[in-house]
Amino acid sequence: MTDKLTVSVLGTGIMGAAMARNLARAGHTVRAWNRSAGKAQPLAADGVEIADSPAEAVRGADVVLTMLYDGAAALDVMRQAAEGLRPGIAWVQSTTAGVEGIADLAAFAREHRLVFFDAPVLGTRQPAEAGQLLVLAAGPVDGRDAVTPVFDAVGARTVWTGEDGAEGSATRLKLVANSWVLAVTNAAGEVLALAKALGVDPQGFFDAIDGGPLDMGYLRAKSGLVLNDQLSPAQFAVSTAAKDARLIVEAGERGGVRLDVAAASAERFERAAAQGHGDEDMAAAYYASFDENA
Repeated sequence: MTDKLTVSVLGTGIMGAAMARNLARAGHTVRAWNRSAGKAQPLAADGVEIADSPAEAVRGADVVLTMLYDGAAALDVMRQAAEGLRPGIAWVQSTTAGVEGIADLAAFAREHRLVFFDAPVLGTRQPAEAGQLLVLAAGPVDGRDAVTPVFDAVGARTVWTGEDGAEGSATRLKLVANSWVLAVTNAAGEVLALAKALGVDPQGFFDAIDGGPLDMGYLRAKSGLVLNDQLSPAQFAVSTAAKDARLIVEAGERGGVRLDVAAASAERFERAAAQGHGDEDMAAAYYASFDENA
């Protein structure tokens, strides 16, 4: 198989658009579709073909990559694409779909005889645009040659978690990783909010922890977005973070564990979204600490 593929990208939000551009830059033929056509159109300047429908986008493709809002959206779009799919095509499913969602998507893949790869990614806008995502992937060994060029174009590293994408081992690892990311993001916001309430200069906090075990680059990065009013464009949006937090809580419940921090994170993200911060970076959950009229 040639290393140059025809790749269909369904979903061109923050992550999907960056992945489509990097695939095109790597020399692949890329066809993209997005429910809101205006979000896909700018990709034409990067050599990406813009399709009018999911079925048109996937027709004749070697690999289909889905990067949509959630599992339900991915399933709906793939159903729309069904008439253009051919048996044996590789499906790289990168939507954060949750444990239940990935099972539904794998069932669709079996029904249509697709080679299914559970392949969520870790990273936000900046690493996505730089092609430096961490790809978490599960799928058959004998089908990996077909998707490795795709992973190489969008990511700096691929971690294989299993040989059966339907088991959702990559999605499960993604949820564990995201639980940490979302908790730290909300903790950063609360630190800044408490500092404001107590009249403490945030820089005094950063100076106190500087270089020690409590210091963290991610804490400083997310805090900086708030302090420097750089919440737009979002690296990862509040509304999407709220969705992911709920998937984490549901996954915990399925496993018989109570995730109080994840539940509180979901509530904070939802409150910030209700205040009008849904499209801003998830660091904007900081505002959930204050009355929306304050």
